[in-house]
Amino acid sequence: MTIRVLLADDQALLRATFRILIDSCEDMEVVGEATDGDEAVALARSLRPDLVLMDIRMPGTDGLAATSAICADPDLADTRVLILTTFEIDEYVAEALRAGASGFLGKDVTADALLAGVRTVAAGDSLLSPLATRTVITRFLAVPPKGARPAVPADLAPLTAREREVMAWVAEGHSNDEIAGKLIVSPLTVRTHVHRAMTKLGARDRAQLVVIAYQSGLVQAPPRG
Repeated sequence: MTIRVLLADDQALLRATFRILIDSCEDMEVVGEATDGDEAVALARSLRPDLVLMDIRMPGTDGLAATSAICADPDLADTRVLILTTFEIDEYVAEALRAGASGFLGKDVTADALLAGVRTVAAGDSLLSPLATRTVITRFLAVPPKGARPAVPADLAPLTAREREVMAWVAEGHSNDEIAGKLIVSPLTVRTHVHRAMTKLGARDRAQLVVIAYQSGLVQAPPRG
């Protein structure tokens, strides 16, 4: 299956570069380009892409607002958002993850890493840039957005003990293979636990599961240094 990608960035040169790179792959194609957040939302609704490669800082409606609109639209439940930003360690990144983004990459990412990121997110997994320290990201994720009711441990009541355990490992940044090795089970079993936890908690994807894990207190954010 071909991964259908929508580009959202106000810089024409970057859009052209990403288009050439993505269209060179047999398993993905660029189906549209947006220059601001409003256009990104409109094109997402009309084109129904598998993934939106979203710049977080654009004039007018920015990528954060666009991400919130796309991820809140039930008709776009199958559309994933991958954030591109020049500022990888940034509170806006955490806000984008809370809004439903599946991960982020820096704009200086290599071609191979970008394509791998698109495939990872399109497959339903989350992607946090390896250049962003877990300490900084979790510091922001552990704080609920203004006006939101913070999650509480009781919110995790539907989960089994094993599902909570797997969710905690996921929140700490471990892959399915790594978790499987720790629990001495198959990666498929881990994936099943992850998907059951997502379903029970209404999490859009793996990245949102991480947000819930920190905001519920299941996993504690590292202390500020």
